Parts: sequence; structure tokens; C-alpha cells
Amino acid sequence: MVREDGKRNFALRESGDESSVFSGNTPRQAALKAARRLEPGSSEDEADRVELKLREKGTDKVHIYDGWAWEETAPDDKPDWMPSEITEANVSKKGIEHLEE
Repeated sequence: MVREDGKRNFALRESGDESSVFSGNTPRQAALKAARRLEPGSSEDEADRVELKLREKGTDKVHIYDGWAWEETAPDDKPDWMPSEITEANVSKKGIEHLEE
């Protein structure tokens, strides 16, 4: 279901439970938000890949991604409120499943 501002809601599925909801214009944008909550590795190469399943609210589509996160030094032009170490994330789409209910 698309909201008035054009964003869609995606529920993170973890062993049948949908406890977290992420918003984004695209499924990838919501997956990146979910990936940033993963335990970060020391670098992108060292980060553990975790399968993320996001169900689009109002549909039977489940978007499946591999996601990973890592710690990185903040850029030099960072705002004052930003910490010196930040969490970066990336995702890779594996496919789409359709729920059968």
C-alpha cells in the first residue's frame, strides 16, 4: 500500500514474526534501513551476510535480500551531532516470494 507521501511500508519477517516495519519508496531503501540494525563488522569484507525478508504491507510479496553492515569513520564534513564512527550497510536482492494464505 502506497502512502500519500509515496512511501511504502515493509515488515521485517523473522521466523514468522513481523516486529519491525521500515518505510521507503522502494523495497531496497527499506532493506538498507533494516540492514543498518545488524551487528556491524569491522569492515565491509568482514561483515556477516544475513538474509532479510521484507513483506510489503497490503500485498502478498516478500522481498528477499542479503544484508550486511560495517563500521566506518565518519566523513570530515560531518555535522557536529554525528559520531566519529558510523554504521554503513549494503544489500543484495535475491528475489521475491509470494505468500500463500
